[in-house]
Amino acid sequence: MIEGKRQKQVAAVIEKDLNEIFQKMGLTMLHGGMISISSVKITPDLFDARIYLSFFKIDDPVKTLNYIQEKSWEIKKELTARVRHQLRSMPQLTFYIDDTLDYVDKMEKLFKEIKSEEDKIKPNK
Repeated sequence: MIEGKRQKQVAAVIEKDLNEIFQKMGLTMLHGGMISISSVKITPDLFDARIYLSFFKIDDPVKTLNYIQEKSWEIKKELTARVRHQLRSMPQLTFYIDDTLDYVDKMEKLFKEIKSEEDKIKPNK
């Protein structure tokens, strides 16, 4: 499904403000690693916001995600104060782990393995 113009606008506003809130609350550096907001997706009815978080050098991303979800009330309160003049109602915030980088890393390893296997099979000329 293609995102509408309003969905993209709301997502951009929420992402910008969430980045500032995460920095203010000290949520960008947790458990010896970094957390960043990789994307925000809004449902067509603008009632749900899915926030995808990218974790770098964090040993237990699930534990860290749970910690952020515990803080979600404070995050939403701060976000509501910032966007109250731009949105009629505040979307429900749901946090997810963005595993895109892990997926890319796995794919690169697979391609390297395939390439090395092909090199072994090919006869030398």
